[in-house]
Amino acid sequence: MNSRKKEIEDIVILGGGTAGWMTAAALSKLLPSQHFKVTLIESDAIGTVGVGEATLPHLGAFNRRLGIDEAEFMRVTQATFKVGIEFQNWGQKGDAYIHPFGDYGYKIAGVPFHHFWTKEKLNGDTTKIDDYSLPVKACQANKFTFPSKDETSVDSTYSYAYHIDAGLYAKFLREFSEKRGARRIEGKVVEVITRSSDNHIDSLIMEDGQRIEADFFVDCTGFRAQLIEQVYQSGYVDWSHWLPCNSAIAIATAQQEVPIPYTKAIAREAGWQWRIPLQHRHGNGYVYCDKFIDREQALDTLQSNLVGPAITEPNYLKFQTGRRKKSWINNCLAIGLSSGFLEPLESTSIYLIQSAIMKLVELIPQQSNLQIKATEYNRSLDMEMERIRDFLILHYHATERDDTPFWDYIRTMQIPDSLQDKMDMFKATGHVQNYRYGLFLEPSWVAVYLGQRFIPNSYDQRVNTLDRSAYIEGMQQFKQEVADAVKRMPSHNDTIHQYCTIGGIENDGLLQSGLYGKRL
Repeated sequence: MNSRKKEIEDIVILGGGTAGWMTAAALSKLLPSQHFKVTLIESDAIGTVGVGEATLPHLGAFNRRLGIDEAEFMRVTQATFKVGIEFQNWGQKGDAYIHPFGDYGYKIAGVPFHHFWTKEKLNGDTTKIDDYSLPVKACQANKFTFPSKDETSVDSTYSYAYHIDAGLYAKFLREFSEKRGARRIEGKVVEVITRSSDNHIDSLIMEDGQRIEADFFVDCTGFRAQLIEQVYQSGYVDWSHWLPCNSAIAIATAQQEVPIPYTKAIAREAGWQWRIPLQHRHGNGYVYCDKFIDREQALDTLQSNLVGPAITEPNYLKFQTGRRKKSWINNCLAIGLSSGFLEPLESTSIYLIQSAIMKLVELIPQQSNLQIKATEYNRSLDMEMERIRDFLILHYHATERDDTPFWDYIRTMQIPDSLQDKMDMFKATGHVQNYRYGLFLEPSWVAVYLGQRFIPNSYDQRVNTLDRSAYIEGMQQFKQEVADAVKRMPSHNDTIHQYCTIGGIENDGLLQSGLYGKRL
């Protein structure tokens, strides 16, 4: 029996995949190797979900923290750049808008730009807010270059993420971790031994009889939640009444066209279809609610909307949107799908893994303060997931669609008070109530509101105190700066080729870790 030590020294990660190997990579790199030993247990016989291939800009910061070369990472994972997500058919059928990794315009006298746009819109101006966003116009032109270091330039007003092959990323991180001392054990865990004194996990028993002891255990077993749920019965907070999609079908297709610098999220009859461009293939999938469409109909919908021949068999997934009541119990922490699930509509899956890992690194406990840090971790994670939950619900609820039972349900359903208050405030005043610790800030909410025809009835009245001719001139000048910047940009495909393939350019731009670049 493993005696209780004062310090945490031995850490076991149960489960591989993206969550497991991101955790192993971070712990083996960021924790002092003389004090911590990292072991990962996984079985090749247990598959991983592997559908999360679109990311947020924060992944670049994670890789840099680990000292991973960006160009090498992109070559190995067959990555492309990403500066936004295009949503088709969400507000109404036939509509399309882009949620960019950047702001719209710039603040004028401290007032967010969209208030000036709203005033002109209400007075009959037809200029699209897209014209004031460099990442949106770059997406539409299929262009990409690295953000500028000059923080006074329009070229610094965006950030970027990646589309990656998540399976290749996990393999890359496995090699990275093992080079830094992490040990991998192949096999299945058949029994979990807990201490009678405090109910902490003592050890894991392998199928071959091997006993693996540790001081701290990280559950990366996906939906099975082999430790956090099967051992500790953490319980689950179900959000499927607000986010009813509970199934997905994933299919990869051959790369037959130039990759674009954005993800596509296309609303369908009972859910939505993703399309993710990689260097070597496309990732495709249909996220749907099986109460409104059966598997055969969903598969037919997906297959009839593929571009290029399928190169994999359909991968069927079932899930329940929500989170564990507690993701950290005693000496066990769940990371990834074992902690909860939010559909990949805004590419948050890998971000949530990364966020959990960095919180763990920050709070890596001594035995004496284990419960204090677990309480803080659970509080902050619950808050973060609820903030993202509300933003995802917004995409569904802020719609005019009533053409299918699915869309009619989500258009008329009751939503959380936290979201209803935000929507009411924006509709009445144009004001975005930022969550104190939210991932998605004002530019993201504005993108979805305006992109889905949720136009406010008013605007910040400080606009009326400013000289209209002066701010109109400024808006027109910024619009022209955006257009000129896009003209100067190389194509997305050329940048990938130069940076990832032949090494002809370097990323000497502004290194960003947030969603929006440098906000002017």
